[in-house]
Amino acid sequence: MTLRISFLIALLGLIPTALADATADATPDAALVDLLARSIADAAQQDDHFDAQVWLMSSDPKLTRYLKDEAERKLVLQTVYQEAIRHDIDADLILAVMQVESAFDRFAISSAGAQGLMQVMPFWRNEIGRPQDNLTDVRTNVRYGSAILAHYLTVSRSDLVDALARYNGSRGKLNYPELVIRAYRGRWQTLSNDMLPGLTNGCRDYGLAACGPLGR
Repeated sequence: MTLRISFLIALLGLIPTALADATADATPDAALVDLLARSIADAAQQDDHFDAQVWLMSSDPKLTRYLKDEAERKLVLQTVYQEAIRHDIDADLILAVMQVESAFDRFAISSAGAQGLMQVMPFWRNEIGRPQDNLTDVRTNVRYGSAILAHYLTVSRSDLVDALARYNGSRGKLNYPELVIRAYRGRWQTLSNDMLPGLTNGCRDYGLAACGPLGR
């Protein structure tokens, strides 16, 4: 099997196999590898304590359906918020991706080998020289997954639908963005639509059924 085919199979494994449905780049993006390396090496991002507490209090009841253990919920939410601040992305979007990827099971493993909350493929560890990293660890997995998502938002020029499809390895398909945006709007969204140009533009440009009337 060629390196090109092997990498394609691995990248599709960023999500459960049943959802992966399109082509992906044949070699790791150097900018993404660099971002991952810096994100994993950096100390935890500092956040505004008041804003963090408001978001945590708002999000905790929503997560109870998936995580009954209070300490685990707190760890997931704190880590998500820190990584959202680090990469300047919506923390609620990270939660929506997690819901679709793993239903918040940090031990989830896809048939392709993707691991953890955000279903990260193990090959990324070798790409950044950290083969020892444990992708079932909450902090480690969220750092990897958030950096990957942030990179795709950047290369997609904040086109949320395209970025989600890239994350899924299904660029040009709408199934995965529909699932994530439905989860986002149905459970996690806390920001108003006028603060989310990526969402409103994506809903307008792609006509996603998950968007519905954008009246929030």
